[in-house]
Amino acid sequence: MSSVPYRSVAPQTDEGSMGELLSVVTSDLQTLFRQEVELAKVEVKQEATKAGKAAGMFGGAGFAGYMVLLFLSLAAVFGLANVIDTGWAALIVAAVWAVIAAVLYQRGRTGMRTVAPKPEQTVETMKENAQWARHPTG
Repeated sequence: MSSVPYRSVAPQTDEGSMGELLSVVTSDLQTLFRQEVELAKVEVKQEATKAGKAAGMFGGAGFAGYMVLLFLSLAAVFGLANVIDTGWAALIVAAVWAVIAAVLYQRGRTGMRTVAPKPEQTVETMKENAQWARHPTG
């Protein structure tokens, strides 16, 4: 036979009071909440690191795109310089870029006029919540 001592499966009678049990449960919930918050912090930090690296790649791509446009502009100036004076060629390329800049500015300005400075839907929801809080049954 086995040498494991016999244990009673009957409930123990020296359990704590209801207040003590509630205190233990509350403490456990607080610990669980703190652990969840710490886990969330770690996850957010990891995601922020990945987002930072991706943003760096976008920055590098933007700079590379800028360099492409710069050298394409220079190529256009040199190409036009074969037909007309170099100064006029540079002026024509600069004028093309000025038109592009003006068009982009206008589109950006039009887009910014549609941006609401405050979150309208959230403000409306908060007003509804405040009204409900004042008259919860109505």
